[in-house]
Formats: sequence, structure tokens, C-alpha cells
Amino acid sequence: MTLPQISAFTWDFDVVQGSPLLVFLLSALIFGLSLWLGILIGRKTPSLHTNERRDMDLIVGSALTLLGLIIGFSFSLAAGRYDQRKNYEEEEANAIGTEYLRAGLLPAADAAELRALLREYLHDRIRFYATRSDHELALTNEDTARLQARMWAITERDAARQPNQVNALVASGMNDVINAQGYTQAAWWYHIPEGAWLLMALLAIGCSILIGFNSNTRRRPILLVMPVLFSAAFYLIADIDAPRHGLIHVLPQNLIALAQSLPPP
Repeated sequence: MTLPQISAFTWDFDVVQGSPLLVFLLSALIFGLSLWLGILIGRKTPSLHTNERRDMDLIVGSALTLLGLIIGFSFSLAAGRYDQRKNYEEEEANAIGTEYLRAGLLPAADAAELRALLREYLHDRIRFYATRSDHELALTNEDTARLQARMWAITERDAARQPNQVNALVASGMNDVINAQGYTQAAWWYHIPEGAWLLMALLAIGCSILIGFNSNTRRRPILLVMPVLFSAAFYLIADIDAPRHGLIHVLPQNLIALAQSLPPP
């Protein structure tokens, strides 16, 4: 597989992974077809004897247990990343608030300019968490880089002009602001590995086939409960793992509270 083909596959997978509803629909369709395939295989297979039926029940139970463990592991990964995004949002708010206070140690003109930029930067970070548009996100990231460069230029200028502990403290605070944004961006980039999704999907397909094959009830539609449950678990994991899509989001509560607490310019 060439590099462009790999990039295209990764992009397509990111599109699917970034849409929890699409994950649910595709999962329900694939697992439902797998269940139906298992039922067809079971109809063409001679009836199992008592011992064979007992062994088959053991296999189905073991496969479902393994699938449950993999789903639980993936959910733990997604939940941990969600908690990390929340923690970094809090750290960003603390870093910006601290630097806003330290900016008062600079000369009056530089302090006023830096605080005005910090206000703009704060609202820019709130937009980063609130936006659901890729185009608006790209514009927000450009504004973030521009504001970081301007704010660092002010602190660097004062530190070079008067290298003392006060200016070093302000520069250190600005470094914390920029680092906090970088940690946040990294946490929003990381997702559950494609291999974990593939393993879960293969196990769920196998379990669906086994359930259909092992079914001995005439009320076949009731078996669709299992593919729906599998799809619901996949949807929940994809929803938590997709920061900008679905129903579960990281709200910038600390950043909004900081914006409301700052004194008027």
C-alpha cells in the first residue's frame, strides 16, 4: 500500500470515527448482517446434540466476555482522554489568569497591551472549545498562533531590555500559557487507536455470527437486541472519543468563569 493510499485510508477512518451517529449506523448494519449470516449457517447445519450445544454455549459466553473486556478497555481509554481534556481546560484557565495578574508587573504601556491581548486570547480559547466547524477551528488556530507570537514578543522585549526576576516571572507565566495550549491540542488530537476499533469490530462480528448460529428460538427478531447493544456501546465510545461531535463535549466552564471575573478594561 502506497503512502497516498495509507493517508486516504486514515482520512476515511477519521471521518467515520469523528461521527458517532455514523459509527452507530454502520455498526448496527454490519452486526445485524453478521447475525443473519449466523442464522443462515445454523439452518444449514444439522442440529447440535446436548454435549455439542453445551460446548457451543460455552464458546458464545467466552466470546461475549472477551468482547465485553475489550469494550470496557476502549471505554476506559476514551473516558481517560475526556478527563484529560477537562483537566487541561482548567490548567489553561489558571495559566491565563495567573499571567493576567503578572502582566501588571510590566511597565504601564506594556501591561495594558499584554492584558488586552490576553483578553482576546481568552475568548479565542473559548471559541476553540465551543466551535463544531472545521473551518472556524482553522481560523481559531491561526488567531491563537498570532496572539501567542504577539504576547511572547512583548514579554521577550521586556525581559531583554531589563533582565530581572520580575520580567523573568512574567516570561515564565507566558511560557505556561503557551504550553497549556499545546497540551490541550495534543489531548484533542489523540484518539483510540485504529487497531482497538478493528479488534472490537471483529469480535463483535464474530459474536453476532455465533449468537445467530447458536439460536434455537423461533422468534428470530428478538436476537437483534444484541447487535443493537453492541452498536450502542460503540456509539458511546465514539461519542466520548470525538471532542467536537456527538452529545458529550468538554465545556470551557473555567475559561468562561475567568472571562466573567476579569475587571473591565
